Amino acid sequence: MSCCLIEFCRVQELKTVREFLFSGQQTSTLGTDFSQTEKELSWEDADWGSWEKDETKEDVKPEEESEKQSAPWLYDCVVSLSPCSDLLVIARKHKAVFLSAKWRTDEVGRDEMTLAVSWSGTLSTEDMERVTSAICIPLASQKRSSTGRPDWTCIVVGFSTGYVRFYTESGVLLLAQLLNEDSVLRLKCRTYEIPRHPGVTEQHEELSILYPTSLVTIDGFSLFQSLRACRNQVARAAAAGNDMVQPPPLAYKKWGLQDMNAIVDHSSVGIMTLCVFDQMRNASVLGGFHAAVKGSPPAMCQYITVGGGPFTGFYYAIEGSSQPLLSHVALAVASKLTSALFSAASGWLGWKHKHKHEEDPAQKQKPKVEPATPLAVRFGLPDSRRHGESICLSPCNTLAGVTDDFGRVTLLDVGRGIAIRMWKGYRDAQLGWVQVCEGRGEREKATSPSLPRRHAQFLVIYAPRRGILEVWGTQQGPRVGAFTVGKHCRLLYTGYRLMGVNSVTSQGWQLHTQQLCLLDPATGALRTVTVPFHLALSDKKSERAKDMHLLKRFNALLRSRGMEPDILESEAQSVLLEIKHPAIKKQALESLLSNKKAPVSCLINITRALLDSLKKQDPEAVDEILLQLCSSQLRLLQMYTDIMALHSAKPPPRGQDTDPTLTQQTACSGIDDDLARVGPVLQRYTELLSRPSVSFAQDPEGQFPVQSFLSQLEAEGGSLRVVRGQNTDWTQLGSFLFWGCLCGQSPPQKVCDMLQDTGISPQDLLALLLNVWLDREKEVLQNPQAVWHLHSLIAALSAMTGAVEDSWDLQCVSPWWQQVRTACVQSESAGAALLVALVSHRAAKNSITSLAEKKFQSDWEAVSLELEQWAVCVRQLEDLLALHTLLCLPGPRGTPGGALARCSVKALLESGTGGVADSVAKWVFRQDLKPALLKGILETRGAAEPRENPSEGEKNPEGASFQKAGELLVPVCQRFPVSLSPDILFAHCCWEYVVQWNKDPEEGRYLSWAVEHLKLIANPHIQLGISIMMWNTFIVNRFSAAAFLMEKVGKAPKDRLCRRDVGMGDGAMTSFLGSCTQLLQTLVEADAGIEEVPPPELCVEEVWMGAEGPASIAELALEQRSVHYPLVQHNCLLASLLHAAMAFGIRVKPLSLFDSKGRTAFFRDLTSIQLLPSGDMDPSFVSLRQEFLLKVLTAWVKTQVEGADPPPLCPGPPDNSWASLCLDLAPLLQVNPDVLRRHLVCQLYSHGLDLRAEEVALEVEDKDVLGSQLLVLTGQRLSYSLLHTQTRPGMELLARLPPTLCTWLKAMDPSELSCPSVSLSLTSRMVSRVIEILPENHAQYTLALHLLEAVDALGPEA
Repeated sequence: MSCCLIEFCRVQELKTVREFLFSGQQTSTLGTDFSQTEKELSWEDADWGSWEKDETKEDVKPEEESEKQSAPWLYDCVVSLSPCSDLLVIARKHKAVFLSAKWRTDEVGRDEMTLAVSWSGTLSTEDMERVTSAICIPLASQKRSSTGRPDWTCIVVGFSTGYVRFYTESGVLLLAQLLNEDSVLRLKCRTYEIPRHPGVTEQHEELSILYPTSLVTIDGFSLFQSLRACRNQVARAAAAGNDMVQPPPLAYKKWGLQDMNAIVDHSSVGIMTLCVFDQMRNASVLGGFHAAVKGSPPAMCQYITVGGGPFTGFYYAIEGSSQPLLSHVALAVASKLTSALFSAASGWLGWKHKHKHEEDPAQKQKPKVEPATPLAVRFGLPDSRRHGESICLSPCNTLAGVTDDFGRVTLLDVGRGIAIRMWKGYRDAQLGWVQVCEGRGEREKATSPSLPRRHAQFLVIYAPRRGILEVWGTQQGPRVGAFTVGKHCRLLYTGYRLMGVNSVTSQGWQLHTQQLCLLDPATGALRTVTVPFHLALSDKKSERAKDMHLLKRFNALLRSRGMEPDILESEAQSVLLEIKHPAIKKQALESLLSNKKAPVSCLINITRALLDSLKKQDPEAVDEILLQLCSSQLRLLQMYTDIMALHSAKPPPRGQDTDPTLTQQTACSGIDDDLARVGPVLQRYTELLSRPSVSFAQDPEGQFPVQSFLSQLEAEGGSLRVVRGQNTDWTQLGSFLFWGCLCGQSPPQKVCDMLQDTGISPQDLLALLLNVWLDREKEVLQNPQAVWHLHSLIAALSAMTGAVEDSWDLQCVSPWWQQVRTACVQSESAGAALLVALVSHRAAKNSITSLAEKKFQSDWEAVSLELEQWAVCVRQLEDLLALHTLLCLPGPRGTPGGALARCSVKALLESGTGGVADSVAKWVFRQDLKPALLKGILETRGAAEPRENPSEGEKNPEGASFQKAGELLVPVCQRFPVSLSPDILFAHCCWEYVVQWNKDPEEGRYLSWAVEHLKLIANPHIQLGISIMMWNTFIVNRFSAAAFLMEKVGKAPKDRLCRRDVGMGDGAMTSFLGSCTQLLQTLVEADAGIEEVPPPELCVEEVWMGAEGPASIAELALEQRSVHYPLVQHNCLLASLLHAAMAFGIRVKPLSLFDSKGRTAFFRDLTSIQLLPSGDMDPSFVSLRQEFLLKVLTAWVKTQVEGADPPPLCPGPPDNSWASLCLDLAPLLQVNPDVLRRHLVCQLYSHGLDLRAEEVALEVEDKDVLGSQLLVLTGQRLSYSLLHTQTRPGMELLARLPPTLCTWLKAMDPSELSCPSVSLSLTSRMVSRVIEILPENHAQYTLALHLLEAVDALGPEA
């Protein structure tokens, strides 16, 4: 109930704003403090006299004036804030930054508003022009459905050249006007306010612009309509692409302020009417005894200026004495002058956007400035040595605050024109006003409720020299608030609200605007001041004011440090009992109970004393709410102390208070059997869960704060209710109540009896117990005895009144046990949830058995729906525990990580039938299991070693981790035989890997393994559906981008182009194209096999039949339509060509190898029917295709000779994979395969691979052509041996050769051979092979015989 300084917004990126505005300057001194030589006074010990006798400048030292002060950077800027606090403008020189409001959610989940940069740039259009003033005017919406929020905000900026320009929030210039050639000093606005009394004159909206010698006022209604029209015209011009926007007319009044030496600030009070006495007095003073007086007083506009000579001037302009002036543009539009005149004037008005070098000389001339109407000062406050610095008008236009260079703040009575109060010691002060409305219920006892509510005004003074913000009551009120703030803040006071509002449109609006804000440049915080109305009451004996003083004293006592608890208790109790008002007393009690320093005994004693004092008072005068609060809080405090005493007592020795009854022994034996069954899995889960990890340390012995205890429990009548809060709060409260029992330090039965006496419902206690048990899973699993203590607690809670209904039907579900099952199935702590379910299952079974014995008196075992529910729940939790044990296994080092996937039974049921397989697939990806290894695990059911040999870099620890993964995966597969069938698991793994590849396309291994998983799917229906989904979702777009890129470049593109168009590097793109080929081939094979195998029937395990959620991957795969086989083969052909071109770097335009039909059919939906090429292809296309395949074979043979590994087509390819691929593609491309085989044979012989060439030569059909080609190769080899080696035996042999053969050898070019140096034995064998191939009647048969003789003759001599 006192003044508060509340932060409501925060400005972001202030450092960026400062760097932009001060770019190119030294900013090291921008944030320094004021250099102050005078003694700094704090607001506690300063002299706050209203008037001082000596008010001259003699107390200011000359050295202080000469000392240079480095002001903070925000003081060098023009700052303006919208009244709605949604737009902030910061400008300096020719630059400006606009910051708009944005909402975000903080860490707690609350929405908070921030101001972020929305526009920044240069506003000046002329040389040496700078911003001198700015103002943000929100414009009201004209829609009927508006609730008072502004439609948009106009930024009005004044410049040193005299221009006034209007901008939108995005920096778009709407209107520019030159009203005077001097610099603009101040811009101020007045908007419509609903009159509070019938006799108050209704004020019109107005924008006032102050120049050094003149004042311009613009009517608000005209300005509102003009700005709306300009904004609409700008929007239409931007949509049409036209820069010419015609402005609407703008009317204004211009007054020449006379009889003042200097003017620095002003305030427009508005229209006022003098009373008859004041009218006659003024007439007598000005006109004498015979002055004439009009029948009705004239309406006048009052203006107040501050400056020098006089210190304050009062001007009065009679309405109608000056006609509104229209700008030249308005006159031009009104009289419809020629377009030439409009073009000449449009440049300086800002309507024509041209660059400076494009402007005509005539357009650079400034427009004619309208003369001002002289206006003499009526009177003023003369003070020759005092100069005013600023004036701030109050919201009700009756008072004004003025600052001067003497460090004084003067309060003016606007109506009488006199100074009524003055404060000293406020150098460079900044002023603002806060108007507070009286509450609805504060005057209902004293006056009639029909009277208008009172309003109080408070003057806010910010003293930057001392860094304090003060709130003063007016007119002669005391200081009601003071806050210590920074020394570089800016107090932003608007003094207006929305423009465009009138008495009709404002009905029903609930617009909330900030009256003033304090901007702290150090933190960027925007804070506002809230003042209670009662602080304006002048009655010093008011009980409420006294109570507020006592409340402040009480809070100061609670904040004091080092005070003894006894002294604190006695003083706080005396102050609290002295407070009279119930609301303030309640506030003090709440402050006491929320104080973290006060001990519990102090809280109990003070609360008991307050309750006793209330009971001694008259029952009718006691506030019932306060009485109930005291009794309920005292009850909670007593409960807190009792629980603390019970937990701090020594635990009972073993054997006492722990003797189990026969029923408990039976239950314990059943629990033993259950624990023995789930023990191995639970032990392994505990080991994996307790591995080292990063966590925040918590003090286990730390006490639960009593403040948190009180905030989470509240009294309702005779019972207590747990307040629903965050999960962490429930854990703390549950730990406080039950953790001692779970650890064996407190007797469970006594704790439960005491909690039952407090009135807390058993359901709330059960929820707290389950919450702490499930939340502290690690600690629970490490304590084997905690299960028995949990059984005791659940049994004790179940025996409470209201827990299990006595009239419970065995064929119905008990709400008590259903609450336990709900908590278990919703928890992600699988181990702790299973233990709770086992214990509760046994407890429920014993309860049902005892109930059945009483009811039926039979030895038959009772069968109920409750036990069936428990059997299903326990089985689900056992399955979940096995799954969690698998998911907790950490991945090998260096493998892709990720957060630990935890889920609950409810999450698995809501994830659909594929939830389990999806979780295991994510685990497979995290473990980096190879597809073949996963297949081996599923086949061998946990074999020690995988079938395939480990790679060279694989070590024993990695193999051990894979073995452990197999040992954990097999039990999960046994528990989920249907959900984790091989086909389902491979399908989900395939999808997981392709999703991860899509996130990181550089990892081509992910896509390759996804295709491998796809190949392992046995059912062709699922395999076909997954292939189609992969192709349509992830592959086809990148595949088409790669094809178009290679078609555009005409060769294998570089890494930069691949990243730009396809989103991956050149190496990853090669692997991607290979995977595309494998995917399409798999799709073709699956499509061919769907007719032989019926579609599978998908189902889940019996206990998981209630799964509801999205369809699984397998279900979606079965819903896919069949594909068009020729279209798939057509795309597969293109993928093979792209892969080959990218792998060997061959220059080709792949799409140019097909005609228009073939190019059109690419990248279409595989299920659609497309028009494909048919018949014989154009020979030109066949020639290009043959040339491409020949290049591929040549490149592949080079890799065989150089010893480099060729680009693989698929995992583990044979050596002749690319050659086989080219021969397989030849028929599809209508290329003769025999040509490719002959080329391959020649290339192999040319590279010296004679043995492999002989194998391929056996398949050649046209032997004659092959023999001729090989004969040329033989001649090239022999020419190299005889002519290029130049050996003596060779020369002698060359001389003996026939002339025809010698001439033929000299014509051979050995440089065409890739490997000319070959042994003579291989050459001789090659010639023999040629002789075998060529028929005897062949034209070159004789030449071949001569070659054989030459080779045989050269062999022995060599």
